[in-house]
Amino acid sequence: MASFPFQVTGGLFVTAAAMLWLGWWLLPARPGAFFLPHDFGAIRARYRVWIWLFRVHLFGYLVTVMAAVALGASLGGSDARVLVWPGAAVMASGAIVGSLGAAFYYHVGAWGALDLHPCLVRFSRGFFGLGQVVLAAGLVRDGTFPISVAIAAGLLGLAAIAVTMARPDELERYRPVFHLNAAWMLAFGVVALHAGLGVAG
Repeated sequence: MASFPFQVTGGLFVTAAAMLWLGWWLLPARPGAFFLPHDFGAIRARYRVWIWLFRVHLFGYLVTVMAAVALGASLGGSDARVLVWPGAAVMASGAIVGSLGAAFYYHVGAWGALDLHPCLVRFSRGFFGLGQVVLAAGLVRDGTFPISVAIAAGLLGLAAIAVTMARPDELERYRPVFHLNAAWMLAFGVVALHAGLGVAG
């Protein structure tokens, strides 16, 4: 039995993962947490490409918000909604703060990276992680999706919180969690698409 809500939810998760990942991986220059002098020359050499790919990455955060809200709406009839909706809301707020941090980094450059950017990044990662933990509990409670998907979300959420709290000034240490989250979103999107299409998994 096909389910339009799960098709939309799965499509949004896959799209968000692709935009976040591809926007980042295809950047011709990827500065670290702080801009270094040589970063500006590398960005300037392929300026338009860098700008557009960073925009794709940035809008991936917003599609993540849409995916989280779609998931909450898809499971609105389940009693697990009392966990799924709050988890999706906090996860979405983390993605929104992340998009603000990325936009600030993108627009202001080195001066912004030294001021507000790290603070927004830490809030984003902490909020997103907390939302994932609560969302994972809701997914376990609902039982629509494989428990491995829920456990992975919970573990990634705990990892995001732990890395952010334990190493707040070492922003680069979060990078593996970012990539694992993008992989989780892709996997969850595929699982949701299969559920939406009525494909036995």
